[in-house]
Amino acid sequence: MDIEIKDFDLDGEKITMIKDGREIECNILFTFDSDDTMKSYVGFTDNTTASNGRKNIYVQSFNPSAPIIKLENITDEKELEMVNDVLIQIDEKSN
Repeated sequence: MDIEIKDFDLDGEKITMIKDGREIECNILFTFDSDDTMKSYVGFTDNTTASNGRKNIYVQSFNPSAPIIKLENITDEKELEMVNDVLIQIDEKSN
């Protein structure tokens, strides 16, 4: 699955992505900052359901002080682990 971010509206809490050639509006669920990576992160959903019955959630990093905010894929293993830990904490707080 190839995902491309077309529009990122943090204030409006919306992200528009291109997924499998289709434009999809997504809802921003949360944002957080990491002192370790010096990056900000955004979690969002396209409101589809995964095979486990839960919403599909995507997380990408961004620099909020950049003149044009661009979302970046998370590829570093330690960064992925940190993001996964945050997702677990959010999940535990929501239950």
